[in-house]
Amino acid sequence: MMQIKKTYTEVSPELLFAEIRDFTLKQGASLGENKLETYTIPDESASFGTRATLTFNVKGEAGKAGKECLRAHIVGMARGESKLMIDVDEKLFPQEKISALQADLDFIFGSYEVK
Repeated sequence: MMQIKKTYTEVSPELLFAEIRDFTLKQGASLGENKLETYTIPDESASFGTRATLTFNVKGEAGKAGKECLRAHIVGMARGESKLMIDVDEKLFPQEKISALQADLDFIFGSYEVK
């Protein structure tokens, strides 16, 4: 199991969620769980935090769901930091697809990444 961790500043967690979904679908995975939740931040009623989970499966045989190959977790705020953690099963989601996903993320969000 491989893990990718990134922290972005001033990136909407909802935008990050949508882009990860689209970039991973582009690599041939199918969407599994797709959950996006918003919470108010204590003592700041105008601020909201977002928690999101996306799972992706390899395409299974006709009519059957495949095994989970990738799981992405996002926690963050549009004004502040958004943290991304992706767990990848390298046996089911090969290195060239992981590299393509990382290249897409770096192209779109690289200038917002906290190094």
